[in-house]
Amino acid sequence: MTKYNISLIPGDGIGPELMKSAKMLLEYMNDKTSVKFNLTEVDAGDYALAKFGKALPDFTLDAIKKSDACLKAPVGESAADVIIVLRRLFDLYANIRPAKSFPNIKSIAENVDLVTVRENTEDVYLGWEFYANTDTVVALRVISEKASRRIAEYAFKTAVMRGKKKKVVSVHKANVLRKSDGLFKNICREVSTKFPQIEYSELYVDACAMNLIRNPESFDVIVTTNLFGDILSDEAAQVVGGLGMGPAGNIGQNFSLFEPVHGAAFDIAGKNIANPSSIFLSIKMMFEWIAEKFRDPLLFTEAIRIETAITSLLKQNYKTIDIGGKLSTSEFTRMLIDFL
Repeated sequence: MTKYNISLIPGDGIGPELMKSAKMLLEYMNDKTSVKFNLTEVDAGDYALAKFGKALPDFTLDAIKKSDACLKAPVGESAADVIIVLRRLFDLYANIRPAKSFPNIKSIAENVDLVTVRENTEDVYLGWEFYANTDTVVALRVISEKASRRIAEYAFKTAVMRGKKKKVVSVHKANVLRKSDGLFKNICREVSTKFPQIEYSELYVDACAMNLIRNPESFDVIVTTNLFGDILSDEAAQVVGGLGMGPAGNIGQNFSLFEPVHGAAFDIAGKNIANPSSIFLSIKMMFEWIAEKFRDPLLFTEAIRIETAITSLLKQNYKTIDIGGKLSTSEFTRMLIDFL
């Protein structure tokens, strides 16, 4: 029986509370199901910076390198020194952000089920900025054929695997950014010809932002560049009720990292009221990725069970205090595990 090595980053703010819930779920899986894990908790973020002088200590990196996947809770002010470094180090080229309507979660629309596939390694997020003179800063935007092609291919394969609306929309601003987004647009068009079963379309980023509000149910898979994807995926999360239900995957060829999309929420840290659904859904995504990589159907089954349990609890209006319910973080976690 295969045992998967999972590294855990508790992070800052509400992060340790969410990771405690995540560990309870993973330990339940270890004890009561046929899927098995070795769990290794490692330090990264504000706490690590204060204690060790580095937000991402060398010993943490060494432990993560030995794992099959990483589950990361929210990190505080040093987030960029953690997640961006890990994305670059492991070439986590695809940022995957589902946005789905759940029962009794206040949202703009009731039947949203989309995913944003965001290029995760280049664009202005490379941070290549410099002063052209004393009062002018220039930021360089990098869009490459290689990165555009592999994110486009990932998006179309995602649409095939989802098997729902079977639609991919490429989002860009090629009417203004004619060379950089022009390249991205052309590569997406080229890749689309390899997937005739998928309906392909294009939207300018401003029109996409508007349509996510006006008609979010029409979307299936959105593929776009790094900056646009960061903005649109947060908007999509708010459309379905906020970041508290939002998981994310940072996907690479041989390694991936999964995390809630929201921040460390220092204002409610330590109160045991934070909604852990985002980290549970991140575990669901992690299970799906490991299942595909290692061809383990048992993990696919457990991934489905996790989302089914969350949906069932929300249908009965069992929610944590931060989203208008009466349950603490630990109470919701125990109810989820009891349901499983």
